[in-house]
Amino acid sequence: MQKKIVDWKDIAQSYYEKSVSLAILIVLFSFLVFPKIEVKPFRREIRVTEAIEIPPEIKERIKPPEETVKPVIEIVVDEELDAEDEEELEVVETIEKTVLDPYQEQEVPQAFGTTSRFVVYEDPPVPIRQVKPVYTDFARRSGIEGIVELEVEVFADGSVGAVNVLKSLLAGPGGLDEAAIKAVRQWEFAPAKSGGKPVAVWVTFPIEFTLD
Repeated sequence: MQKKIVDWKDIAQSYYEKSVSLAILIVLFSFLVFPKIEVKPFRREIRVTEAIEIPPEIKERIKPPEETVKPVIEIVVDEELDAEDEEELEVVETIEKTVLDPYQEQEVPQAFGTTSRFVVYEDPPVPIRQVKPVYTDFARRSGIEGIVELEVEVFADGSVGAVNVLKSLLAGPGGLDEAAIKAVRQWEFAPAKSGGKPVAVWVTFPIEFTLD
């Protein structure tokens, strides 16, 4: 079977003629469809204003604005006051001056749960005020005892932030987990210190429930 050899120049020539014809048709169509566009030249105008001095004759004719008369209120001070009248006088205390320093850094309260768990500290937080958890009626009747292990976020000011339950004892409404969280939220701490400065940290505390 004999192969047919085609010259690429012949193919290119045929595409060239078609593309030129199509371009001419597009240009003619655009002239017929689109309206005529006129470009107006920009004219630059320069206006010069002159200050005119008013002659003194005209200045004398201009009347000045009339002054409004302010009312005069007469204040009568009675120097001879009785003891009863002096007691009726209201004592108004002055407000002290408030000086705001624009360069002083304002403390912004930290959001719960935003403390990093990888904070290095030398002195751990120490509870200085503890509230004992309250046994729930259901747990007391059921005779439930044990330990609820909590993960507590202690801020740099010693207050308690977020509290997470690591080891549950009795979850749900009225459970011992909620009683332990409610008690720990009322605790106060001497904050942890890193390099002598207070820092916010996470610590773990076991809360024990025992029936007397």
